[in-house]
Order: sequence, then structure tokens, then C-alpha cells
Amino acid sequence: MLRLPKFEVATPSSVGEAIALLAEAGPSALVVAGGTDLLPNLKHELATPELVVSLAGIRELVGIRVDAGGALAIGAMTTLAEVAASELVRTRAPALAQAASLVAGPQLRTMGTLGGNVLLDTRCQWINQSYFWRSALGFCLKKDGTKCHVVEGGKKCVAAASNDTAPALMTLGATLELEGATGRRSQPLDDFWVADGIYNKKLAHAELLTEVRVPPTAAGHRGAYGKLRERNSIDFPLLGVAVRLDVDAAERIQAVDIVVTALAAQPKRLARVAELLFGLPARGAEFERALEAVAATAAKQCNPLPHIPGDHEWRKAMVPVWVRRTLRAAAERGGPVHED
Repeated sequence: MLRLPKFEVATPSSVGEAIALLAEAGPSALVVAGGTDLLPNLKHELATPELVVSLAGIRELVGIRVDAGGALAIGAMTTLAEVAASELVRTRAPALAQAASLVAGPQLRTMGTLGGNVLLDTRCQWINQSYFWRSALGFCLKKDGTKCHVVEGGKKCVAAASNDTAPALMTLGATLELEGATGRRSQPLDDFWVADGIYNKKLAHAELLTEVRVPPTAAGHRGAYGKLRERNSIDFPLLGVAVRLDVDAAERIQAVDIVVTALAAQPKRLARVAELLFGLPARGAEFERALEAVAATAAKQCNPLPHIPGDHEWRKAMVPVWVRRTLRAAAERGGPVHED
């Protein structure tokens, strides 16, 4: 049986109090939101904190609203279940609602939070194991070791970003509202990531994500999220595809964005897809021909590594399949894309 290590738990009632606790304790403290990812990681001894600061009692971090500027503002401690069910989110940011609805299973979505999913630690089949298993292997670059078991001779950790909501938020031009000991700042999500599987975020230790903001979308906005996984009830993505399409009154495509996840240490935006779809009708033979070109472009840009479960060659073969499926779902205003 895997047991939690011993640590103290603090339950601040305000953001300022939480930041002060983290700043005072230093690297020996960790933040817990819903706990659906952190607690299993603690059982695996991927971290051994002396203090865990729970955000569960900070009511100002919960809620979904439209701010004075028309942006959709979602508190970091809002649960994934609430995000998935919100009519505001479903209307203004359908890909985000779909992505939230596909995280893990219903029990975990009831506990897990949007902020926790955005800040999810990178994952790798060589690190997300028990301490005994990792010690027998000699550990790895991400923790306690000096060797990468994914890339022979690799000097940089390639553990994968596996957060479903991040690519959807990137297609929406989302901004993170962060608060720390030095004050508040806004961070475009596009510029938040670092290509390092050990720690892939531009987030200081005593800094909290307080809110996610999604700017107003166009009248013809459509979005979808597709998720490849072995078990649709609970698994992390083997591939995640977020699509944004904006169409005009004549149903012609005016803007396109596609972001994929679970392939590298940070979500990846596909290049050169807008030029293949811009100005085309969002359905019909011309659209279908363009889908094939986009799928082929995606296949060239996406190269999965053997860092998460699932054969990486099969995952690469699935890239064009899921890009096509998710683009069609966005064009047709469909729901989340996954295997039946």
C-alpha cells in the first residue's frame, strides 16, 4: 500500500495569507487545489513537502463570470465539473467546456479544479511510478537521477504536458491572472510554458494562479476538443487536440487555430494550418479536401516520444485522424471527440 508522507496542512482563507505561508516556508511547501494529481504524486514520493497549503477555503478563487470588458473570468478553484456544465463556458468557449468534461472521470472532475489542470505537472511513464520502482531503475532526470530513459543520452527532461484544458485555452487566447509576494501580473498562456519536462511553467514558488480569463469570442466562433486515450472513463490523454474555427455570416472560415498536447513538455500550436483553411466554406467537398491537407501537415509537425503509455508510433498515426475528427466536430458544432 502506498501511503502519504508526513506533512503539515495549512488552510488559509485568503490569497494573501496563502502567499505569505508559501513565502515563509520556501521550497519545503507545496500548494494543493483539488488534490487529484498532487496526492498520488506524494504517495509516489515525487515530492516530500513539510507543509501543504490548501486553497480549498479561499472563496474568492471560485466562480464563473463575465467581467466589465466582456471577458470570461473563471476562478482557479472552480471545479472542472462546474466548468464543463456552465452555460457561459459552453456558449463562449465550447472547446474549454468539452476539454473539462473529458478530464479523468466524474468523481475526479468534481474535486479537480481548472487551475489545477492548467498547472498540472508533466508526466512520464518513467517518473509516475512508486519510489521503489524508480529506485530500481536508477531514477531519472526529472527527479533524483542523471539519466533520461526516453531519449538515450538526452540532457533535457521530455516528460509530457498532459493537461486537457491548456490547449483549449490557448486556442482561445486565454490569459492567466497570477499573484505573488511581489504583486499581481497577467500572463498570456501562450508565453507561460517552458520546454523542460522537469518544470514547464513560468511560475514562481510563492505565486498563485487566481483566475483564467478568456477574451470575447467572435459571433461565428466554434470550437472542439478531441482526446485519444485507452479508457474513456479516466485516463490522461495519449493525444489531445483543441480546435478553434471562426466563421462569417456566409459560413466561410475566417480564423483557425489548432493546439495539441501530450506530445512534448509543453502544448504545441500547429503551424501553417490557417492558410490551408482560410476563406473556405466550413462544410462540403472543398472543406474535406482541405482537412486532408491539414491532417498531413499535422502529421509532419507532431512526433510523439515513448514517454507516456501507448505505442508512440501508433500515437503518431493517430495525429491526422484526430485532427480531422476534431476539425469536423468544430465545424459542425459537435461535442467532445473521443472513442465510443
